[in-house]
Amino acid sequence: MMSKPTEAIDLAEAALLIAQEEYPGLDVGAYLGHLDRMADELGKQLRLRDDPQRKIEALNDYLFGDLKFTGNTEAYYDPRNSFLNEVLDRRTGIPITLSTVYLEVGWRLGLPLHGVGFPGHFLVKYSAGKEEIILDPFHRGSILTEEECQTRLDQVYDGRVHFRPGFLAAATKRQILTRILANLKGIYVAAKDYRRALAAVERILLIDSTLAPEIRDRGILRMQLGQAPQAIADLEWYVTTNPQAEDVEEVRKRLRDCRQAQASLN
Repeated sequence: MMSKPTEAIDLAEAALLIAQEEYPGLDVGAYLGHLDRMADELGKQLRLRDDPQRKIEALNDYLFGDLKFTGNTEAYYDPRNSFLNEVLDRRTGIPITLSTVYLEVGWRLGLPLHGVGFPGHFLVKYSAGKEEIILDPFHRGSILTEEECQTRLDQVYDGRVHFRPGFLAAATKRQILTRILANLKGIYVAAKDYRRALAAVERILLIDSTLAPEIRDRGILRMQLGQAPQAIADLEWYVTTNPQAEDVEEVRKRLRDCRQAQASLN
């Protein structure tokens, strides 16, 4: 699937294939059919609603009113929030997976929606001609002003990051999938579940094999898992190709430690 042009990628199918790694028996087709039925049901309500604001209201009423999807504020870092099947079953998730549901239902109805890789809090925008509406599916699809976007930044970065229009650029499907996997990686690293974290990194690199920070992180995780030869190869590549990186000295130290550990086994 990742060999396709980015717009030809089926976002929901790819997200479900990510989940299938954790749930080997997951029926991808059944969940895609569920999204189809959701869109069919909502479509009956949208036929008489031509105004973008009313279309958004209908989509919000359906997802967050009728179906009661909600942002998971109580267990935000539960890995289930990053798996689309769990989000559809439990009707709760984090910004990026709730946005994925929002996008997929909207796309099935022909709505001009785009994911927005906003720093620290994924969003959606409705974009038709010169009209652009910023939406927050984590907060029931609320419409955001520029000032409210700054508030979202302040909640994450404590005033250290200031809003820029570029933060609202449309995200590609590859970028959305990469961010889902990066969230999982962070959760697993925090839990010291290095095997699952490594699996997430390897899937990110299937999407884009040139991401230097991910190759670095793969090396670090391989160190944690005792895969010294593979770790050395990744870290050597990183320090050789990124000699000006801010963390290059730290990575060189890790590389020396890894070489010493490997030498002690010989």
